[in-house]
Amino acid sequence: MHFGSDNWAGAHAKIAEAITRESALFSPAYGASDLDKKVAAKFSAVFEREVAVFFVGTGTAANALALASVNRPGGICFAHREAHMIEDECGAPEYLTGGGRLHGVDGPRGRMDIAKLQAAIDHFPADFVHGGQPMAVSITQASEAGTIYGLADVAAIAEIASRAGVPLHMDGARFANAMVSLNCTPAEMTWKAGVDIVSFGGTKNGCWMAEALVFMNPADAAQAPFVRKRAAHLFSKSRFIAAQFDAYFDNDLWLSMARHANAMASLLADVLKASDKARLAWEPQANEIFAFMNQAEAQRLQQAGAHFHEWHPPHPDSATVNEGEAMFRFVTSFATTAAEIDRFEALLATNTAA
Repeated sequence: MHFGSDNWAGAHAKIAEAITRESALFSPAYGASDLDKKVAAKFSAVFEREVAVFFVGTGTAANALALASVNRPGGICFAHREAHMIEDECGAPEYLTGGGRLHGVDGPRGRMDIAKLQAAIDHFPADFVHGGQPMAVSITQASEAGTIYGLADVAAIAEIASRAGVPLHMDGARFANAMVSLNCTPAEMTWKAGVDIVSFGGTKNGCWMAEALVFMNPADAAQAPFVRKRAAHLFSKSRFIAAQFDAYFDNDLWLSMARHANAMASLLADVLKASDKARLAWEPQANEIFAFMNQAEAQRLQQAGAHFHEWHPPHPDSATVNEGEAMFRFVTSFATTAAEIDRFEALLATNTAA
């Protein structure tokens, strides 16, 4: 019963097969192979326009290098106060930007409040040299709370970024899960809504290790080759990342895996809702479920083989935790099965007093 993280899941068989096929071949290095070029063209087809694509090994690298490529002296990036780049990347964005800063913006359940974003940007007027200057806005799709920005919300944030003269970056570690939940196209969730740069994640959705930094306008990517090389993410055998994405996009495998993960999350959420031993914190929108549970009950489930993690409630929701409870996060993946959820349901229903 593996609900700890979609990072725990392995690679889809078709992804693994693609790597194995490529391992028997010789090809030019450092992104010059035919496969690298083929997959770059696939990204352009997926996004319905010419894009610039840079393969990297981790989502942290994609986020940090996105900011490094657009940083300014005294640069400030605005992101949700609990965004992954603020809470979980060990200062990598600040380090790889050479001194850029991250400014947290509050908002319920992982999504920035649009009015607070505007106020935060206004706090750094262009004529006040001592405060620094805005250099980017970043949103996480799906968010750290498993919630999703609607297309109108993305467009509204993009408008704020545009007025400030800065690009809008999307941390898309769970890009596919958010997109299939919105029932939209990659183009609609990104450049058509005003997004300029995407950290495009495949690792959480069935790949072995495949992330990409994608610029919607190739002209904006002039610095990206250099910051990637300097950060040691220009892999000599980058074709093995390309091979993963080649299989990922083939016959819409990436969409079917994301739909499956989301469907399993919905099924697991129904189990938690039906139980008298847990209550949902909010309805899941992608493949993450957050629930309140008695800590002793959670420990019993974990000791019986259910993997999930205690989680800090998002800031505005802290007061909803009752005495003796904690919040827990459950994550489903392309590899989650209905049988696993059935076993968890039976375990949850067990009478602990028996």
